[in-house]
Amino acid sequence: MQAGYYNAAAGMVTQFNRLETIANNLANVNTAGYKEDNLITGDFMRIYKEARDNLPNPTNSKDAAKFLNRALDIAPQVVDSYTNQSVGDMQKTDNPLDFALSKEGLFFAVQTPNGVRLTRDGSFSIGNNGNIVTKEGFDVLGSDGKPINVSVRDELLHVNHNGKISINAPGSVKFVDGKNFYIAAPDNLRMLKKEGSNLYSYDQKDPLTPLTQSNSLVQGSIEKSNVNAVDMMVKMIESNRLVGMYQKVMDTQMNDLNQDAIQKLANTKA
Repeated sequence: MQAGYYNAAAGMVTQFNRLETIANNLANVNTAGYKEDNLITGDFMRIYKEARDNLPNPTNSKDAAKFLNRALDIAPQVVDSYTNQSVGDMQKTDNPLDFALSKEGLFFAVQTPNGVRLTRDGSFSIGNNGNIVTKEGFDVLGSDGKPINVSVRDELLHVNHNGKISINAPGSVKFVDGKNFYIAAPDNLRMLKKEGSNLYSYDQKDPLTPLTQSNSLVQGSIEKSNVNAVDMMVKMIESNRLVGMYQKVMDTQMNDLNQDAIQKLANTKA
């Protein structure tokens, strides 16, 4: 078995996965509320050590050794992934239906055909039925778990920092209290799973409860993506160079070394 070839192949696959993640981040650099994804690379030895206690024989005996392929102990692999949930820059739009959350770990709740989902994208609008909806047409939920309905005749809509909505009464300059935005704060952000359309699912047994005093909502602004385009481009160049290096190692291992070995073995004078 040519260990160098397989180690290089594993490293190349790892960099392909990394490039895919970087490309997705760059594609969403202008997506409101998007959060950057990252991969963590490790090696087979690290994975083995983390899982060793679960093996049938955790000792260093011959019986235990069969669970460790030492030829792959330094092969880089993707061992974990995570989403950077830091707050992106705030962009002022003066659109009364644009909202941003200024604190990390808070989300709007929306109703989708697949159930309630979470999002940081606060670029909302008013649908034909008078409900506040997302770009995809999903209803934005109030703290009571129901869609937020406002009259299309209302000219003014005000939302305070805690998500409490006030609208002007038709034909009057007075504001009347309406609903509150459903602002959720998941206990474990690692349990969030991206589903596309800038939405997250939250797989927890304990149901989410809306915050009443979040002091985080900013009306007339949107949160920009937290992706650093320059940093992503540097990482992309780095990964491309590593792919080239791994390819050179694989070519050397399979061609140069094999050819040299064949020539030496075929030399009967030695």
